[in-house]
Order: sequence, then C-alpha cells, then structure tokens
Amino acid sequence: MAQYAHPEVLADTAWLAEHAPDPSLRIVEVDVDTSAYDLGHIPGAIGWAWNTQLCDTVQRDILPKPQLEKLLSESGIDQDTAIVIYGDSNNWFAAWAFWQLKIYGHKDVRLLNGGRKKWIAEGRELTTDVPSYPSTGYHAADPDLSLRAFLRQVQDAARAGSVSLVDVRSPQEFSGEILAPPGLPETCQRGGHIPGARSIPWGKACADDGTFKSFEELQALYAGEGVDGSRPIITYCRIGERSSHSWFVLKYLLGYPNVVNYDGSWTEWGNLVGAPVGRGAAA
Repeated sequence: MAQYAHPEVLADTAWLAEHAPDPSLRIVEVDVDTSAYDLGHIPGAIGWAWNTQLCDTVQRDILPKPQLEKLLSESGIDQDTAIVIYGDSNNWFAAWAFWQLKIYGHKDVRLLNGGRKKWIAEGRELTTDVPSYPSTGYHAADPDLSLRAFLRQVQDAARAGSVSLVDVRSPQEFSGEILAPPGLPETCQRGGHIPGARSIPWGKACADDGTFKSFEELQALYAGEGVDGSRPIITYCRIGERSSHSWFVLKYLLGYPNVVNYDGSWTEWGNLVGAPVGRGAAA
C-alpha cells in the first residue's frame, strides 16, 4: 500500500487481525445490507446502520454534529481513537462513514482494504457477540464543508465546465436506462447524468478480491477519462455513498488536491425542475 499518496488511510486484513484487541483502536462495520452485521462480524466490531445512525432521519442530510458526537461517545470513541471501518459491497457505505468522519475532523480513520468480502474469503474469525465499550465525551470539530459539494456549486461548475464531474454509477444509470440499482428504493423522476460528466463506475477501482487497484492502475483509470487532478473534481452517484468511495480513491489514494463529494447526487439532480439532463452511453 506504500505506493498510494496516503497509505495511512488503509488497513489490511492481516494488520487488523493482529491489532484488533488494541484498546486505542475501534472497529466499525457499515453495510449496505444492515442485517449483515448480525450474521457475523469481526470480533470487537461495532455496527452502525447507515440509514438510521449515519444520517439525519428528519431532513435529508449528513449526521448533525450533536448526533455524531453522541454516536461516537456511545461507541467508546474519543478524539484520539484510531477507527478502522469496513463493510459489504467493497466498502460502499464504509467510505460514506469515512467521509463524514473527515468532515467532522476525526484524525485517524482508515478503511479495511477489501472490506468484509476479503476478511470472509480469508477465513478469518467472525462472531455474533455485540461488544460494549465505556462511553466517552466525544467533541467533534465544526463541519469542514470543503469536502462536500452542494447543488448550486455543482450547477455553476457544470455550466462553466470548470471541473471534472465524475459519475460513479453503473453505465445503465448513467445512460438513463435505469433509475437506481435493483432493490434500492431512493430514486428520481428522470434518468440520465449531469451534462459534461464522465462515466467512471466506482467498482472499477477495485480488484476481484475487493481491495483497491494499484496506484498506477487507478491513475490510468481516471486519466483515461481526462481526470488527472489538474482541475477540481466533483464525484456523484445516486445518494452519495458510491461517490464517497471514488472520492476516497481520488483524494487519498491518488492524492489529487481538490476533490469533493456531491452527496445530493442523482436523487437531487434527477428530481429538479428545469435542470438539464444528459442521456445515452458514455462517449
């Protein structure tokens, strides 16, 4: 992992198996399928549900600061705790949790390279025991909104052609053939993509075992679509979780200096009145 721009944001499975009992480390599982944790998880891992614990359930937004502080305090996490996050689907929602923790200034956050898939494939230990840790008094920083793109910013950038817009959804979503991945309910009125966006599906950043591809492979993947870090980059998907994964790759593994995640994504853009929509397959 040393070839990445910031290898310190990744943990591999062998390292985690060795360091899991460390009291200064907390392991967190965040899955697309929120029932997966109950079927078996890494010993000592806490389960966070993306749809109830990592979002504002009243209005569509990321977790408000007081709620994040409460969640981390109840998870036995303080400002100096190292957090390793992992999940199913090659860390979709694990990356979303990572992005939110960085917005609120947590210093030591890492993704488990390969996530739940690699841990299980290697035959490593799973448990159904739910751990309990002493509560802390976590104090988060004010949100760093430089990591997040909002609608007006994306509209202005799209009109000006001043950024690299990266649509990380499937080719079928990008073209407008389908509105959302099968079985996922959050949707929109129209299919398609933001005009000017490049189609670089998030999954292309991963090898077959769920780990991230090499620095050189990732650099070539994005450069092949004209995304090389020479201008600002905005990633988006449907609700912001897959684009968090690509944001992680571009910002931390490739080290590009100006990368933001548009978490409003297609469920916001695709429901706007009067907003332009691109249709058809990627060029």
